[in-house]
Amino acid sequence: MISADYAQTMARYNLWQNENLLDAASGLSAEDRAMDRGAFFGSIERTFHHLFWGDRIWLSRFAGTAPPEGGIAQSTGFDGDWKAFRDARAALDRTLLDWANALVPEWFEGDLTWFSGALDREFTKPKRILVIQLFNHQTHHRGQIHAMLTAAGARPGDTDLPFMPDAYLAL
Repeated sequence: MISADYAQTMARYNLWQNENLLDAASGLSAEDRAMDRGAFFGSIERTFHHLFWGDRIWLSRFAGTAPPEGGIAQSTGFDGDWKAFRDARAALDRTLLDWANALVPEWFEGDLTWFSGALDREFTKPKRILVIQLFNHQTHHRGQIHAMLTAAGARPGDTDLPFMPDAYLAL
């Protein structure tokens, strides 16, 4: 089912797609990125920020890195400008890839217990399911970002996994 190979492939895909969508978003004005477009988190920028927060919270659970401050209500903010966000996102994507590249088959055995601030209680679930959640959450919100970018007149590149450039497959 889920393996280190899966996590590595999806971490490469994550890096590729974040670069793709951030490049497309960078062609918009700051006002266009901040405009409320009726998505769950409102704007392109706020959705990017939530996704960044979500990746950091899951990585903290998986790898013991520092969790982001605040809960979901604060997940749409970022302390910095667009360039600083892009740099932070790129660094996080490399950290996610490094984490995936270091996984061994035994890591996927067993459960992970964590406290969900969103639901105000502790959960225990199989690690394999939670790795799927990490990457599914990314894809879900990047789909929203893609739709908002397209509606704003931006044109992101390919998003289909089979079209991931070879340069990303070699990471």
